[in-house]
Amino acid sequence: MKEITQLAAELGRRMQVLNAHVTAAESCTGGGISEAITRVPGSSAWFEAGYVTYSNRQKILQLNVPEALFETVGAVSREVVEAMVRGAQEKSHAHFAVAVSGVAGPDGGSASKPVGTVWLAWGVGEAVFSEVQHFPGNRDEVRRQTVKAALEGLLRHATGEISNQG
Repeated sequence: MKEITQLAAELGRRMQVLNAHVTAAESCTGGGISEAITRVPGSSAWFEAGYVTYSNRQKILQLNVPEALFETVGAVSREVVEAMVRGAQEKSHAHFAVAVSGVAGPDGGSASKPVGTVWLAWGVGEAVFSEVQHFPGNRDEVRRQTVKAALEGLLRHATGEISNQG
């Protein structure tokens, strides 16, 4: 928890230097990213909005994720998190955004998407970056690791340490 709070505070300092705002679109973390960010005093100066879109229906309604994606690639996919991050940016007008969708467990996994599979996407202006992670552990551990990875990615992008797009 302390490490996550420190990451969020560091992100806040960076957002203030850049005079930028951030938003989060969350599924498997259930608001954990937004909670970590708003733990930081003064975060209202740089945190725009948090979207907890746990159901596919809410991903469609709140973030304009195309409904067809759920049937073709599933909620835990690159395409869905990239659509989520774009929708969050469009709705909030934030320059920086993160989106996550995964299988936190203990149930819900499959051979192709076992428990611990999490897709993350970051929006930086017009650019979108995404990656898949396979986190070990129980539900709480998967969710905590996802929050940490989401914040680390935001910080990496905000400081210019940008990974390969794709």
